[in-house]
Amino acid sequence: MPSSVLHPSVPALAASLADDPFYLAITADFAPDAQGRRAVLSQYLDYSLLEAQRSGQCTLLQDERLGAALWTLPRPAEAEATDAQAKVDYLQTVLGPRGMDNYRQIIAFMGARASGVGLGGAWYLSILGIDPASQGQGLGARLLAPTLAAADQAGVACYLETFSARNESFYARAGFSAIASHLEPVTGAPYTIMVRRGVGKAAQRSAGV
Repeated sequence: MPSSVLHPSVPALAASLADDPFYLAITADFAPDAQGRRAVLSQYLDYSLLEAQRSGQCTLLQDERLGAALWTLPRPAEAEATDAQAKVDYLQTVLGPRGMDNYRQIIAFMGARASGVGLGGAWYLSILGIDPASQGQGLGARLLAPTLAAADQAGVACYLETFSARNESFYARAGFSAIASHLEPVTGAPYTIMVRRGVGKAAQRSAGV
């Protein structure tokens, strides 16, 4: 469980993601209180960062206060189920009842659509955020580069889901392609699934190169 001291990158993540439909939905119980809503979002992001450090991939900038990239990597089904339940148990202590219900519904909807396009074994970019005052300086690409290089070396695909049309062009420059779009019913907002196929040595070996 996250400590009372948040990771240095959490304020940047919270500032960059505060208007994202998913995060607005899961903090809906705190809508009248902007400060309280940001605090709840920060706790969610701090948990997600620690989760990525423990069982996925967390990439930080030299100045950790500027942002982070959090990845979920494939792991045994039992471990995945245990981690998912631990997250739900934690979120029940942080989110209000409406936010918790929204979280469950959104995760179920988006998970089913991701499973339906054959992304098993892919590395999942769950969160990428840069301090808004520092955006436009190439920091996002810098955060993506190490994990994308490792994925290419392993010959595995990467994917993400974004509610932002603006972000789609950024991810396209990093090699991601849109493969599906859906209207998420809880938020009422459209989102896009984007995939970057592995091109490294493992992929070359499987093709007989």
